[in-house]
Amino acid sequence: MDAVRESARAGRIVFWEESARDGAQAKTLMGAGFRVRLARETGRIFGADGPRHVVFAAGFPAVCAEEFEAVRQVAIEAEGAVSVAAVCRGVDRDVKQAVASVRGSRHARVMVVVPASDAMARVMVHRTAAQALEAAADLVKRARDRDDSVAVDICLADASRADTPLMAHHSQAVTDAGAGLVVLADTVGSQLPHACHDMFTRVRAACGPEVALASHLHNDLGLGLANTLQALAAGVRVVSSSWLGIAERAGMVATEQLLFLLARHGGELLGADSAPWWTAPDLTRLPGIARMVAAETGAPLGVTTPIVGTGVGTISTGTPFVHPELFQPYDPHEVLGIEPHVVLTQLASARVVTAVAARLGHTLDPDQTRAAMDWAKTRAYRTGRSVTDDTAFVTYLEGLTRTTAGSTP
Repeated sequence: MDAVRESARAGRIVFWEESARDGAQAKTLMGAGFRVRLARETGRIFGADGPRHVVFAAGFPAVCAEEFEAVRQVAIEAEGAVSVAAVCRGVDRDVKQAVASVRGSRHARVMVVVPASDAMARVMVHRTAAQALEAAADLVKRARDRDDSVAVDICLADASRADTPLMAHHSQAVTDAGAGLVVLADTVGSQLPHACHDMFTRVRAACGPEVALASHLHNDLGLGLANTLQALAAGVRVVSSSWLGIAERAGMVATEQLLFLLARHGGELLGADSAPWWTAPDLTRLPGIARMVAAETGAPLGVTTPIVGTGVGTISTGTPFVHPELFQPYDPHEVLGIEPHVVLTQLASARVVTAVAARLGHTLDPDQTRAAMDWAKTRAYRTGRSVTDDTAFVTYLEGLTRTTAGSTP
């Protein structure tokens, strides 16, 4: 049974996780051991239903022998945690190699990339789009003949600039040949949300109900998340994403953002009668996985990164300190397990200064509080850095305490 295809047809959400594969085009390289760890951690978000909710694109075996072995290691060691996929070009030898890299792993699959637009087909395979798409059904059949336990998906590259009726016809043809999913890719990230919704709607309408569509939408115009939500609104249930949004050029929709939104607002985004999960996701795992990916790849977690950034749960001014619920769309501690953290900046109120000092083991009287607040503001503008680190503040507080004690009669 194709667990991913059946999940999609049952209306469940499946994440096609691309940080190990497409993330390599963001100039990152995950070692084989880390890929295994990331696959397992991603699957654990959904517990025993990891393979039904996560396809982990382990890599592109044709790159080199080391890449083949990395994919193979993930297929063996992450088995049961996720559905493991290898990605390849629409060339028979590459398909054969991809099947070999994941063979024997439960829920294994390969994704074969086929150009859907004439412009892309001329560059990739020196043929027309119609000719490239015509060959796709045969590639599916041959892959299935090699090992029918490995699911085969077709990714239509540059779908956003392709002929929609042609894509619909061949989406049906490859499905009839045994393909599990047909992935429509906005390969260059140029699609606008209304056009994305229209593409998926028209292809779905022209295909039979057995065709399971998936999305792969890049973020070059900053629209990866918006376009993915449009694909979901059009009925797509398998969506490509990557941790921290890493992928080629400007990346793609971030797994943590998309997962959070669907978990928290699925009824609004998918319809009140939707049932998107076999097992509801454990959102408290998101920050830890994001930090793990950032450490491995060097992709930064910024203060403004949604859901998992360093600014989540931080407070630096008076009114949010007193009424934090007025200044946040959710409780970071309750939803994500992130402890609230008060930081000292040039915006600090007396309450903030007192709270930070208390966190560092110091109790301040009103005069000391005013002095510390003036010091923090002056220091921020003098150094050009907003946040005063704890070490510097402790040093100041110790000096303040000694000075105050020495002046006491």
